[in-house]
Amino acid sequence: MENRFKIDWDVDSLSEAFRVTKEDVREYFTDGRRVSFIIERRLKWDHPGWELAPSEGAGYDLKDPNGGLWEVRSITRGGVYFTPSNQVGSGRKFNESGFQEKLSGVMGFILTDIEKFPSMDVYVVPVQNVIRWHHQGTLGVNAKVSRSKFLNELATDILY
Repeated sequence: MENRFKIDWDVDSLSEAFRVTKEDVREYFTDGRRVSFIIERRLKWDHPGWELAPSEGAGYDLKDPNGGLWEVRSITRGGVYFTPSNQVGSGRKFNESGFQEKLSGVMGFILTDIEKFPSMDVYVVPVQNVIRWHHQGTLGVNAKVSRSKFLNELATDILY
């Protein structure tokens, strides 16, 4: 998988196939909770040898051809987080040990800027970058960063 690439979607074809409006397609594909499942599968099919996790609770989303585990995340208007999913949402709190455990179990994060639908930028971020950003205090207290900060500062600071 390349370090940075695009995923392009055909809004007209999706609208026709799903038998919904183009506005419905845009709404679905810019909602990180909904589109993540489709993006994971698209990444798998676009990259031979990659495999989906056996279940949603696996602790990773994709396995690369060498056995490395990767987390797939969406960059939304609200930003992107690097914490385990069980630490995100109403009533949930950041936990440093859970965050460190997540980082120790993955090769990195594959981030898709869903706000750019239908031509989404994808960034492959090795875990060492997230560790470095966390130690530097670049990530927020919950290991989350705004979309603007990621795109304007961190995307140009990814070391491969």
